[in-house]
Amino acid sequence: MAMKAKEVVEIIPSKNIFVGNKNAPVTLMEFGEYESEECAKANEVVKKLMVEFGDNMRFNFRHFPLTKVHQRSMKAGEASLAAAQAGKFWEMHNLLFENRRQLGTTSLKLYSKEAGVNNKSFLSELIDSTYGWQVMNDLAEGINKGITKIPAFYINGEFYTGKPTFEEMKKAIAAAVKKSKKKVQVKQRA
Repeated sequence: MAMKAKEVVEIIPSKNIFVGNKNAPVTLMEFGEYESEECAKANEVVKKLMVEFGDNMRFNFRHFPLTKVHQRSMKAGEASLAAAQAGKFWEMHNLLFENRRQLGTTSLKLYSKEAGVNNKSFLSELIDSTYGWQVMNDLAEGINKGITKIPAFYINGEFYTGKPTFEEMKKAIAAAVKKSKKKVQVKQRA
């Protein structure tokens, strides 16, 4: 009897998932998790920043589940990545923050449908931790960067030390946009 080769499916990791203009001069990256009140507040700030900066900014969310404090943050991160495979990461991302107090496995399955994910294996992928390694890779990268609390932001690869308020981050991103435009002008003159 011939053995059927198992199909290898490439998983899209969160480090490759952005919202915004792919050629934006500024990349904002956040390490966070879905059960954290602070991260939920920061998500609202990021939404406003995306509107404020339009094509000048893109955003990337990386997982940093604090599982000793938030037992469901790991599975919620996995659920967002499962949704990403169907092109619905950002829809799921926002739903998870809106429902951060109800992140049980059954609820995650319901949110996936609400986000527009039509994956019949969604629940079994969560139970089997299909995307667990990707969440753990984000966590390991955050730990290697020295992150100890979340939300933690990076603007064009540089750690943001200010408060994650709209006004504070707006100033920092505006400065980064200005700096990147100066670099472009210098390159054009050269």
